[in-house]
Amino acid sequence: MCNRARFDGEPETITERFGAAWLADKPMDNRFDPKELRPFGRAYVVRNEGGRRGLDVMEWDVLAGQAKQAGRKVAQTNVRTLHLPQWRSLVTDPANRCLIPLTEFCEWAREPTDLGDGKTPIKGEMWFGVTDQPVFAVAGFWRQVGDQRYFAMVTCDANELVAPIHPKAMITILRPDDHDRWLTGSYDDVLALQRPYPAVSMSVRGPVFPTRNKPV
Repeated sequence: MCNRARFDGEPETITERFGAAWLADKPMDNRFDPKELRPFGRAYVVRNEGGRRGLDVMEWDVLAGQAKQAGRKVAQTNVRTLHLPQWRSLVTDPANRCLIPLTEFCEWAREPTDLGDGKTPIKGEMWFGVTDQPVFAVAGFWRQVGDQRYFAMVTCDANELVAPIHPKAMITILRPDDHDRWLTGSYDDVLALQRPYPAVSMSVRGPVFPTRNKPV
């Protein structure tokens, strides 16, 4: 995935949709922008704690900034190979699983578009939504380092809608009936849920070019 996603809603949307009460104080600084998810940024995350479902805020980089500290501007925002020891040890424990509420996610168009403005052709943004879930949950897992919490999204095979644009993978979108199974089930449940969402229940818009002010 291209590491761009959105949650176009309020915290109350999540507490009502997922039955989650606040587990942490809502950030009040102006650097917190939950509507635009980017690597190293913070986002709303739903997880279980003490037998109840709660709403938390975490940074989108499950490596806890290790690459950033080493001078590389790379975040570990998504994981697909859950069988690798470092990920399996996290995902096997239900306490480390979470849901990431979204309303859209982005992939870059495969080919650049000439906008006829005399500038170099550029790739547009393709934004995907879920038609039967205006607010949907992505399967994820998290870890705590010191007093900070960090998360990653789980990816899977791309479906027929996403594959022409991003054939490698797509985020693992869960049906509402599978939220509890993801948060509390076995490792085998996790693997069974790591599957593409039905393309017939998704939409795509684009390409859009926000830096060129080009209408769709």
